[in-house]
Amino acid sequence: MNIKKIAEMAGVSVSTVSKIMNNYSDVSEKTKKRVMEIIEQTGYSPSNSAKTLATKKSNLIGVIFAGELNVEFTHPFFVEVLNSFKKQMGVLGYDLIFFSNEKFISSGDYYSRCLHFNVDGCVIISGQKMEPAIRDLDMSSIPCIGVDLELTGKKSGYVMSDNFQIASKVVEHFYLLGHRELGFIGSTADSDISNLREAGFVKAIESFGLTLNRKWFVHGDDFFESSGYAAMRQLLENGSRPKAVFAASDLLALGAIRALKEQGLRIPEDVAIIGCDDIEACKYTSPTLTTIRQNKERLGVLAAHMLFDLINNQSDGGSFVVEPALIVRESCGSRLTG
Repeated sequence: MNIKKIAEMAGVSVSTVSKIMNNYSDVSEKTKKRVMEIIEQTGYSPSNSAKTLATKKSNLIGVIFAGELNVEFTHPFFVEVLNSFKKQMGVLGYDLIFFSNEKFISSGDYYSRCLHFNVDGCVIISGQKMEPAIRDLDMSSIPCIGVDLELTGKKSGYVMSDNFQIASKVVEHFYLLGHRELGFIGSTADSDISNLREAGFVKAIESFGLTLNRKWFVHGDDFFESSGYAAMRQLLENGSRPKAVFAASDLLALGAIRALKEQGLRIPEDVAIIGCDDIEACKYTSPTLTTIRQNKERLGVLAAHMLFDLINNQSDGGSFVVEPALIVRESCGSRLTG
């Protein structure tokens, strides 16, 4: 007897039984009573280790910040996604264990380390310059979910925002404001997410029949503020400048704004800016930042449920693409039409 069989007998989900066993309040008294009666009738008595879905499981989920250039715990976008993921996995009865990939670690073999700690599955947060060990883990028998990282293994899946739709919303908004000369600030050439957003931006520009000027496409070393600052300085040194710029992250956009201000340029009168992520700081910058909101809570919850299903053989993986939303603030000015 285990928690999964209890759930089947009660006609409820495994997560509902887990909530009842862990005294969560958001379950009806009627459901609690039915489940507790079945537990009593079957003589099921969960020990400390038996709160898992099967006796061989550890109830541990590995968390990996992938890539030689990985995001930090302070990264505002991924922190919110991870918080949402952590809460949902907690409801499902799991704890998280974080794996280091610092250079002093003698082995980058994530698969062996996952086996050592007996994790039930892993969530992998996208970074840049991906280590081969990430792909080895993806192709292993350990269930994995990527966040902003396409995984293709038989026990893997991934969640991300629709990056082409992100770029399309940006170009449409610029177009409605009357901007025809558009630039782009991205991360390094080996960043999959930056490349997807850039490709979507180019496609949207072409679909509106606008002229594409590659001189106004510049790249930083990462997605952070300092890279956005350096990239905008580089763009301004080209001589001519675009009327509007899409930055592949909010932090890049904030760095770009700082560089523009240093040159005495006004935002949005001289150059309009749109970022991506909708981090909290966007509301408090001067000017406040127009951005594309990624649904961070939904990404985290989806990642948790997908990983849970993979662990319990209720899914063969797959992917979820979450719809973004345009958040209009001051860095683009007002619409001319619509």
